[in-house]
Amino acid sequence: MIELIIVIVILGILAAVALPRFFDLEAQARQDAAMGMAGTLTSAMSVNYGGCSATGHSTAGASADRCRQVSDCTDGATLLMGVSANPFTQAGTTYTITATALGANGSTASCELTASRAGGGAEVAHFVGVSAGN
Repeated sequence: MIELIIVIVILGILAAVALPRFFDLEAQARQDAAMGMAGTLTSAMSVNYGGCSATGHSTAGASADRCRQVSDCTDGATLLMGVSANPFTQAGTTYTITATALGANGSTASCELTASRAGGGAEVAHFVGVSAGN
C-alpha cells in the first residue's frame, strides 16, 4: 500500500512540473511561427526586389509577371498570397502587418508582424521590408 501511495505522489509531482512547461510551449510555438513568417516575408521582398532589378523594372515600374510594386510593409502579404490581404491567415494563425512606408526603390525599413490565434495570445516579430518597382 505504501508503494502505491509513493507512486501516486511521484506522478503528482511529475504532472505539476510538466503542465506549466506544456503551456510555455504553446506561447513559444506562436512566437516561432511569427518569426518564421517574418523570415518568409523578408525573403519574398528581397527576391521580388532582385526580380525587379534583374528585369530593369526597378525604375520603370512594376511588371505583373516578374516584379510586383512594393512601397509599404503590407505589400509583403500580396507577395505571399497573390492578392492584397492584410490580415491574412495561414494554418489557423492570423497575421497582421503594420503599415510602414518603405521609401524609394531598394530602400529598407523595419516592419512589424503580429501573429494571433483564436483564444490565444498574440506574438510580435519584425522583418525587413524592401521597396521595389517604384
